[in-house]
Amino acid sequence: MDEKKFLVEKFEANRARLRAVAYRMLGSTGEVDDAVQETWLRLGRSDTSGVENLSGWLTTVVARVCLDMLRSRNSRREEPMGPHVPEPATSDEHERDAEMADSVGAALLVVLETLAPAERLAFVLHDMFAVPFEEIAPIVGRTPAAARQLASRARRRVQGAPTIPDADLAHQRKIVDAFLAASRGGDFEGLLAVLDPDVVFRADHAAQRLGSAAELRGAAAVLETFKGRAQAAKPALVDGAMALAVVMDGKLRIVLRLTITEDRIAAVEAVADAERIGKFELRMLDA
Repeated sequence: MDEKKFLVEKFEANRARLRAVAYRMLGSTGEVDDAVQETWLRLGRSDTSGVENLSGWLTTVVARVCLDMLRSRNSRREEPMGPHVPEPATSDEHERDAEMADSVGAALLVVLETLAPAERLAFVLHDMFAVPFEEIAPIVGRTPAAARQLASRARRRVQGAPTIPDADLAHQRKIVDAFLAASRGGDFEGLLAVLDPDVVFRADHAAQRLGSAAELRGAAAVLETFKGRAQAAKPALVDGAMALAVVMDGKLRIVLRLTITEDRIAAVEAVADAERIGKFELRMLDA
C-alpha cells in the first residue's frame, strides 16, 4: 500500500473522532469542518514516518487547530462581550452532527463556551477523550501539573461551581471604565470613589524595572500612581476576570489584574513578565 493511500485510510478511520473533538472545542459545525480540513492539510505537509500512534498525533493536531481558532475568535475586537453561542448541529451532508450534538448536550456546550480556550482544551481532551496531561501540556504550553489545574478549574465550572455571572462582569466593567476615566483625567475624587480605602498594589520584578513601585497600600498611595496616567490601558478579561492591558507601540507590555469587591477595586497586581503574560488567557474588550 502506498503511503498516501495509507494516510487517507487512517485519516478517514479517525474522522469521526476528530469531528467529535472539534465539535466539543468549537461548538460550531462550520468551524468543525474547517478544523478537520486543516488537520488533513497538516497531515499532508508532515513527515509522519516516525509517528507510532497516528490517531494520537491527529488528535493533538486537531486540538492545536481548535485552540488557535478559539484564541482567534476571542481576540477579535469587533466581537461583542459574552460567550460565543454554540450552533446546533443541523441535518446536512454530515448527518451524524445531529447525533453528535445530542450526545454532547446543548447545556454542556453553553458551559464549555464560558471556559477560557486552554481550560476548554484541557477538559475536553482529558475528561472526554482520556488524553494524558503529559500530552495536553505541550499543546497549551504548560507543565502537566498546570494542565491538570486547567482541567480541574474547568471541571468545577462544568459541575456548577460558582463563576462570575455576566451581570457581575458588566457591573465590574462599569467600575473599570470609571477608574480609567478618572485616572486619565487626573480626577482625584473620581479615583477615590472606585478605590477601596485599603486597596493594595503589587508589581512583579519586570513591572518594577519599568518604574512601578513594588507595593503600595491605601487609596491615597495608589491613586497617586494612577492619577493622570493609564492612557495606554485598555479593558480586558484575563482568565475570565476583569483586568487592564497596557498596550504600547502595538505590543502588550503590562497586565493589571484587578480584584473588585462590591463597588470598589480592592487590589491591583501589575504583571510585566512576558512568560507569565504568555500563559494568561487574555481577551481585549471594546474600549
